[in-house]
Amino acid sequence: MAEQDLIGKTIVVTGASSGLGAEAAAKLTRRGATVAVVGRSVERTTEVAGTVGGEAFIADFARFDEVRKLADQLLDRYPRIDVLANNAGGAWPKREITVDGNEQTFQVNHLAPFLLTALLLDRLVQSGARVINTGSMTYRTARLNLDTVNAPTGSFTMLGSYGASKLATILFTRELARRTEGTGLTTAAFHPGAVATHVYDRSRIAAPFVRSPLGRLIFLSPEKGADPLVRLVDTTDEINGRYFHRFKLERPSNKQAVDQDLAQRLWVLSERITGTTAGVAE
Repeated sequence: MAEQDLIGKTIVVTGASSGLGAEAAAKLTRRGATVAVVGRSVERTTEVAGTVGGEAFIADFARFDEVRKLADQLLDRYPRIDVLANNAGGAWPKREITVDGNEQTFQVNHLAPFLLTALLLDRLVQSGARVINTGSMTYRTARLNLDTVNAPTGSFTMLGSYGASKLATILFTRELARRTEGTGLTTAAFHPGAVATHVYDRSRIAAPFVRSPLGRLIFLSPEKGADPLVRLVDTTDEINGRYFHRFKLERPSNKQAVDQDLAQRLWVLSERITGTTAGVAE
């Protein structure tokens, strides 16, 4: 990897105020890229941007109005966007409903990245960009029911909701690749590995374990977790529409993850909920 080989490239990294997003921003700026550091916390996002030499943008993905404002700011600031890294995410132990009326895990992990991508899509296509989506191996045992995934009531588990949202990430990636085929846009999803990040903070069981001596032996550091994202920025391998378990190409083992009809229905549902049309042909 040559130093400063990303000079002239503009890269947007969401969820970059901490964890692997912050580490990815640091690695990419060291290679010469202009990096938009997107985060929810004003203090942490500004600090990371200042430390790595990026530009801070504040947005809470639990609010669609802030995602729309973010998209406007990015379009005003950057005449081209070479990479959009949809890395922001989270998990909540109890069902929470956002101000937009959506189940929070589903909105933050899928609907908000979908909305941001849709709002930036013309610019991304014009730039021949890459859209890199952070997934999770939890998709393997997940079940995505479009009738209940965004319901305000009903059965709920933290892992079930998180896994379903990350299954949606893979389906979104596959459908985005299909709908933009031939435009020059490329997209991929990846699992960064079991990384010690703030995503576990809300779990009373997982959080203490992640911080324990044994947890530190088992879980990857955010720096190592960022490496697959950084690789996907400019790899010459064929990646479009594909899913990677860290660096290794994985054909999704969950049958729903390769269900084209489900991917199309998820896309239509996401457009309806976010009130946007992605602007690409069927």
